[in-house]
Amino acid sequence: MLSPVKNKPIPRPQESSGPPANQFGWLRQILPALLVALAIRMVVVFFTFRDLPDADKHYEAFGWEMGWIARALATGHGFSSPYYPLSGPTAIMSPLYPGLLSLVFRLFGVYSLTSAFVILSINSVLSTLTCIPVYFSARYSLGPRGAKISAWAWALYPFAIYFSAGRVWEYALTSLLFTTCFCIAQRIHQSVRPLAWIGFGALYGITAHSNASIMSTLPFLLGFALYQAHKAGKPWVLNGALTMVTFFLALTPWTIRNYRELGVIVPIRDNIWLELYADDFGNAPNDHTSPPTAGDRGYPADSPRELQKYLTMGEIPYLAEKKAMSLDDLRNHPHYEFLVVKTLRRIVYYWTGYWSFSAEELRDQPFTPENVFYVSTVTLFMLLGIRSLWRANRTAAMPYLFSILIFPITYYLTHPMMDYRQPLEPAVVVLGVVGALSLKRAKKRNPAPAGGGFVSPAR
Repeated sequence: MLSPVKNKPIPRPQESSGPPANQFGWLRQILPALLVALAIRMVVVFFTFRDLPDADKHYEAFGWEMGWIARALATGHGFSSPYYPLSGPTAIMSPLYPGLLSLVFRLFGVYSLTSAFVILSINSVLSTLTCIPVYFSARYSLGPRGAKISAWAWALYPFAIYFSAGRVWEYALTSLLFTTCFCIAQRIHQSVRPLAWIGFGALYGITAHSNASIMSTLPFLLGFALYQAHKAGKPWVLNGALTMVTFFLALTPWTIRNYRELGVIVPIRDNIWLELYADDFGNAPNDHTSPPTAGDRGYPADSPRELQKYLTMGEIPYLAEKKAMSLDDLRNHPHYEFLVVKTLRRIVYYWTGYWSFSAEELRDQPFTPENVFYVSTVTLFMLLGIRSLWRANRTAAMPYLFSILIFPITYYLTHPMMDYRQPLEPAVVVLGVVGALSLKRAKKRNPAPAGGGFVSPAR
């Protein structure tokens, strides 16, 4: 439960010369949630894995760009071919998940039915294991009861189930890694051991190889941890430096590989200008507000014209052209009002699921109203949670606030799809639990509050 004292310091962990007697008590607390989470996800896997191997669509459901790169890796062509035709080296995708998928292909067959079952099962296990950092993250902020509820909430969370058991992508892997990083960031200021900070930087670097967008949160989470360490009179300059050095060291091998293969310095991915070109001035699905200069701005994955251009020019010249065209748009065809409005629409979509209720939208996505209600409800509970946690303990609230404010910025500028929100969902779930608990406490204190308004936690 939340501390009833505003800004109450978080208690320091008890030091012990040996392992505590109840060292694995937490596992008994969440083992039922883990088992239920895995069971539900595996049931979904049994209903979805047969749909993945579809040769008529170039096996796009098998991970799209990640699946095509994994096929190239598994067949001896190296990290290459981000689209269906075999082509040269690429840095369009982060390397971690395609590497995992290629291992599955090597063991169980490229695009085979067995591989489909195995990779979705792996995703499901990774999503299930995310219950553990969710539990410890919530325990730090809410206590044991709130932590147990949060683990169960993640086990039953529909998005966590669907995007792990029904999609071949890095969602589950990134969620597990990033939530573990977040859990460590909450506590790392309590440690004076340089090795702990080194490990934190290394894990963040590994996570960036799964999804580069998480890098935007590191300066804020690390900065807040260093501020707390400084306030407590603990070493912080050296530990902060060690964290950043280790983080960049984790990126270095892939950066060297990209320079050798592509001739450019790319720490993780090189596709940012393609995303900006296609999305900021391009035609989003069911969006007829694009400016006249938008034209037909597809991706090589879904546009034969763009694919042929990519294959003819090569990756680096192709992306350089997209950069030049994007900058030309900004200089000569700015449409700033359009960019602002579209970005605001992305923000609304990211947190509500609402893009439009046009006839075309409802024809393509018939469950849009239900999805908008669901996503908006989750967001409402999240906002209630951050409000309640901020009032009760701002120190505990700050890492969550940094995450929900900073991580989505990349997607506000490109793709605000629910898919890409998944690394943030564990934090959203914990905050949603905080919001639900705060409402429950308010109802107990005042069964019929005047006007039915929100009642803040007692101080």
